Amino acid sequence: MHNLKIINLTVEVEKKKILKGFNLEIKSGEIHAIMGPNGTGKSTLSKVIMGDPYYKIIEGDILFDDKSILKLTVDERARLGLFLGMQMPLEIDGVTNADFLRTALNIKMGNEFSLVPFIKKLDKTIEHLKMDKKMIHRGINQGFSGGERKKNEILQMYMLEPLMIILDEIDSGLDVDSLKVVGKNVMDYYKQNNPGLLVITHYQRLLDYIKPDFVHIIMNGKIVKSGDINLVKEIEQNGYENIVEEKKIISGTCIVKENLKNE
Repeated sequence: MHNLKIINLTVEVEKKKILKGFNLEIKSGEIHAIMGPNGTGKSTLSKVIMGDPYYKIIEGDILFDDKSILKLTVDERARLGLFLGMQMPLEIDGVTNADFLRTALNIKMGNEFSLVPFIKKLDKTIEHLKMDKKMIHRGINQGFSGGERKKNEILQMYMLEPLMIILDEIDSGLDVDSLKVVGKNVMDYYKQNNPGLLVITHYQRLLDYIKPDFVHIIMNGKIVKSGDINLVKEIEQNGYENIVEEKKIISGTCIVKENLKNE
């Protein structure tokens, strides 16, 4: 059993606070979805978990299996079993997908790495993702469409076998057919390997395929409401306005109670 715990995390970029006392815990076998309006800190969260140095942590901690990872580099976090499927995967010329994955697994597995099983698994996964086999011999994401880049992220996930997965808007840029393929392959991996899974998305359509156990709404840098899949349906029907109003009512009630207490 593995767990990722985010404790009272406050993060700023260029002296502007993005996350403000953010708290969340994800355990093996759990699927969490985070939704919220643009600019509320969803993508910031994913990058901070993976150790992007652009983001400055002012307060709080991130624990993996009860040990702080704040001082670890991106590659050290990846070796622990953390994985980020990026919203905008980069294009890297001169390094083929096959070379990248082979090198990464060689480092991870050491003497246990074997080329033949690697090739068999790679070919099988490419087939499941309905990717062109020629892409594996091209530079990473070189000339790939948005949908192909997202499939390539899921290919990397399958090959690297992470313990804790963060998918940052993996559905953006996918057509209906590709969304179904990506969603099915993520769930197949989940059923086979029982990782913790954090899905960041704007839309219900991805959650039709990746079924979350917990849904969290983030606003102004922190979680303001949590629930199950029914919360997604509520957002689809009413948007985030009702949650904003609920928050105002709760905040107003707390202020009144505090004033009465002090009288």
